[in-house]
Formats: sequence, C-alpha cells, structure tokens
Amino acid sequence: MRDARVTLSHGGGGKAMRELIETVFTSVFQPDTMEDQARLMNSALQEPGARLAFTTDSFVVDPVEFPGGDIGKIAVCGTVNDLAVGGAKPLWLSAAFIIEEGTEIALLQRIVASMAAEAEKAGVRIVTGDTKVVGRGSADKVFVTTSGVGVIPPGRRLSADQAQVGDMVLVNGMLGDHGAAILAARGDMALSTEVQSDCAGLGHLMEAVLAAAPNTRAARDATRGGVASVLNEIAEAAGTSIQIQETALPLRAEVKGMCEILGLDPLYLANEGTLVLIVPADEAEAALAAMRALPEGKGAVAIGKICEGPRGRVTMQTLFGGQRIVDMLVGEQLPRIC
Repeated sequence: MRDARVTLSHGGGGKAMRELIETVFTSVFQPDTMEDQARLMNSALQEPGARLAFTTDSFVVDPVEFPGGDIGKIAVCGTVNDLAVGGAKPLWLSAAFIIEEGTEIALLQRIVASMAAEAEKAGVRIVTGDTKVVGRGSADKVFVTTSGVGVIPPGRRLSADQAQVGDMVLVNGMLGDHGAAILAARGDMALSTEVQSDCAGLGHLMEAVLAAAPNTRAARDATRGGVASVLNEIAEAAGTSIQIQETALPLRAEVKGMCEILGLDPLYLANEGTLVLIVPADEAEAALAAMRALPEGKGAVAIGKICEGPRGRVTMQTLFGGQRIVDMLVGEQLPRIC
C-alpha cells in the first residue's frame, strides 16, 4: 500500500480500491475465487436430515481494539457462537466492512489478521465480503458485518422452549468480563483494571457439551443484556420460572468492584465468550466435566435451575437468603460493546 490511511478513493471502484482489497483483505482471507459470490460445498450437507443454519450480525465497538480482543475477533467469534448455540457446526462466514475515511491501514491489517486467526481456530473460512468507504464522521473508524452458515446434524434440536422443570442452568465461566474490559479501555472513568474481554469462539465447546450431554435442551450466548436477559428469554419461551443462586455466580473481584463503584449490575454486563446452557439434571455433571476440559470452559459451574412458577420470571436467591426478581434489561447499561 502506498497510502497509510484510507481515503475516499479507496471506495471508488478503481485501482485504489482494488489495492486496498488485495493488500488488506484477500491476501489474508484467501478466497477461492474473486467472483461476486462464494460457491460452497461440504460433505455434511449431503447427510439426510441435515439442516442449514444462517445468521448475521453487525459490530460497532468503541474502542475497536481493547484488552483481550478487537472488533475483528468479536465479529468472527460472535457469528460462530450464534451458529454453535443452535447446534450447528459453523463452516463459512462473510465479512463486510464500513470504513471511515482517515482510518489507518495498519489498524485494518491488525483487525483482518485477528479475524483470520479466529476463523482458523474455529475451523471456519471467510469466503466472501465487501468494503465501503464513508466520509469522516460518518462512521467510527470501522464497522463490521458478518454472516455465517453452518450445518445442523440430523436429529439435533436445541430450542429454549424445550426447557423443563428440574433442568439445570450452566455457564462456562466468568461473567461480565467483556463489558468491564470495554468500560475500562475507554478511560472515561479513570478506572484501572487488568480484566480482559472473554471474547472467544465456542463452537468446539458446544460440540463437547453435546457429545457429553446429548439431551441438552438449549444454549444461548450472553452478549448484550448479559446473562440476566438470556435467562428471561429462556424462561419466557419455556413457560417456566428460573431461579439462580447469587453464591454460585462466577464473578471476578475486579468486575464486582467496578460494578459497585459505578452502580452497575454484573448480570447485565455484556459477554463475548459466555454460554448459558439448559441441561437435564442427570446430564449436568457430564456437561460441566466436558466444558472444564477445554480452556473456554475451565470455569464452568451450575448457577440455577428451571422451576415451576409464573411464566418468564427469573429470581435470584441472594447472599442473605432473600430473593429478588432479575428482570429483563431496561435501557442500556453500557453502549457500543459489540
């Protein structure tokens, strides 16, 4: 690249745009062709009863680089996780970039390298994409939209409405790390912490859980709105109540302290590598053991259970033995986190 920063000419369709695409994107992602579409084939598609899973998401993170990740890592992990929690094996991703004029080429290269590394780790390929350049002030450095395609094997069905009274609620590790890391990285509050984002692809973890606990009812990744919002969605879909234990919640002391200072509830902080699983009680220990055997699940614990009660109600038994309602997030605790 002759230029150090993106200019409007890089979005004009000519030589400058081609130079940007080839130098920053296709040299790293290495698509099979330079056609306007990817042509896909996988043996998993040939199995009778196999189904396609398709998801899409947009990512607008401030700052775009933060402890434990960047917007590129989130884009790949977030899309992979959306497929995995539905029981799909993620295979292919697309990636579209909205780039602000003046953005450093070196920043784009770091983001793309991060995406390629995460895609390789997750066993997926980024096979097609797009770039657009907008004027200064029309975006915040770079926005990324990713779509993903995966295959759900025959006979596999995960859905929140399958949760049953007596099922256990499991998580794979610490809660709220991503939200806390982003808040500290902004520097607005002059907070100092070594907490890093939990951003991680969870496809391999989900496959391990499903092998160990084949009757797993449902799984969700607790991103915006945190664990509290996910639990409310599951309780509503299943027509049940959920009770969690405050003493069981896996929270870092730093995250607790930050929330106490700022008046935030860690149950609503965003995560980018946290699974919430609903598993039959007799398979819960097997699921926990399978998760703890992998780096992304070494902190896996049971935090509650599905109960009879008013539809959609989530309650928490507190440290002092009382109970409080854990409602759906109203408004936004922390903007621009994914």
